[in-house]
Amino acid sequence: MNLSEYVEYDATGLASLVCRGEVTPLELTRLASKAHEEVNPRINAVIEIYEDAETVSGAEGGIFHGVPFLRKDIGAAEAGRLQEKGSRLFKGHRSNTDSYFFRRAREAGLRSLGRTTTSELGSTVMTESILNGITGNPWHLERSAGGSSGGAAAAVAAGITPIAHGNDGGGSVRIPASWCGLVGLNPSRGRVSGGPNRQDVGSGLSRDFVLCRTVRDMAAALDVFSGPHPGDPFIIVQPNRPYVDELSRPTGRLRVGVARTSWGAVNLDPEVLRAVEATATLLQEMGHTLIDIDPPYKPEWYSSLCIDPMRADVLDEAARAIGRSISAETLEPVNLKLYEFCRDLPSSRSSDSQEGLRRMRFHVGEAIHAFDILLTPTLPIVAVPHGGTYSATNSAVSAEEYMETDTAICQYTGVFNVTGQPSVSLPLAQSASGLPIGLQIVGRFGDEAMLVRVARDLEEARPWSHRRPKIQAGNS
Repeated sequence: MNLSEYVEYDATGLASLVCRGEVTPLELTRLASKAHEEVNPRINAVIEIYEDAETVSGAEGGIFHGVPFLRKDIGAAEAGRLQEKGSRLFKGHRSNTDSYFFRRAREAGLRSLGRTTTSELGSTVMTESILNGITGNPWHLERSAGGSSGGAAAAVAAGITPIAHGNDGGGSVRIPASWCGLVGLNPSRGRVSGGPNRQDVGSGLSRDFVLCRTVRDMAAALDVFSGPHPGDPFIIVQPNRPYVDELSRPTGRLRVGVARTSWGAVNLDPEVLRAVEATATLLQEMGHTLIDIDPPYKPEWYSSLCIDPMRADVLDEAARAIGRSISAETLEPVNLKLYEFCRDLPSSRSSDSQEGLRRMRFHVGEAIHAFDILLTPTLPIVAVPHGGTYSATNSAVSAEEYMETDTAICQYTGVFNVTGQPSVSLPLAQSASGLPIGLQIVGRFGDEAMLVRVARDLEEARPWSHRRPKIQAGNS
């Protein structure tokens, strides 16, 4: 197999080749390394390929049978490996914990080869940091790959690996999926364990999963990573059958809530709105009932959730644990301002934040309860140029301005981290200039099975596998 052939396969396809003896896991590892050497100098998505990449565990067996995999540099950890969280504060830090997520990855045959870039502390929707630089979008190098899982998205889009780890606390899987033309699912709260030491990150706002190119890989990954562990605080209803089996089951007729209006301070780009309209028409042609929905929450409800002294307490504790101090030498300007802003809040604000979560879950839940699924834009705009508010060196923006900007751009994504519902960005459209446009499908809490079936229907009706970025291994 050569590199141009390697990039044509999704993870399921590569695993099938291994099972038939047409390629070996070692050959796939070497192809991934070759792809990295070819495209990574241009996109800056991978910050480390492990020296022992050719001998790491996860080389055979399982659903994925030796398929190359990459780990985002924050979130689920691998014991003994660097985990620097995109920050100078954690430079050189190695995790002493092996997450359940990566134990399951290895058991499924995924071979973790290295680390991908993230914004500092995973805190912004663009992937650039003082520690690791700017990650370029393989579709347009001057545009953002999104964040905070931008390195994972850029690596998959450019063909380094067909699937990669990401996590999502406000859109950090779905945003880069939208801007890089990928499938990005944020599962229900409690579907994927954060254990053994991250079971309750942000009151369940953040969840680990993957970025990939096909719905069947998404379904297979759900089968790999789903399931509770002892001590998990969120135990939800378990699926009736493997998620890959949902790929062959009927969808039925659904009530679909459609978001055609802005839910925040950033207006919908006309091209994004046209993509929503086209997808809504497609769903109607499939026999579903469509009903327009109004914004189910007020933007200030979401932005207020970021104002919590616990944010500063958690960072203080992490810094003390590694014997370092928080300053302008260890944190980027915006994150330092956010830290100082939250540090100076009265402790009573933590209870206010928890009440804000409860109120938002209740009001949004009531507003959308009548629908089987929702169709929304993933983002109100297409991929933006690097820099601006989210520049790693921007010292002009205040903590309040940053939170308002973040709320505006994450207007369709962060709300479902709060409610805990599963939501997936699908690469169903493109702008006139060729930039990917993701559309978001939101399911009922715990009903990833329905999302798998709807996503399959849309992938079959509007295939995206023929769309390829300008920068891709084997042809760039």
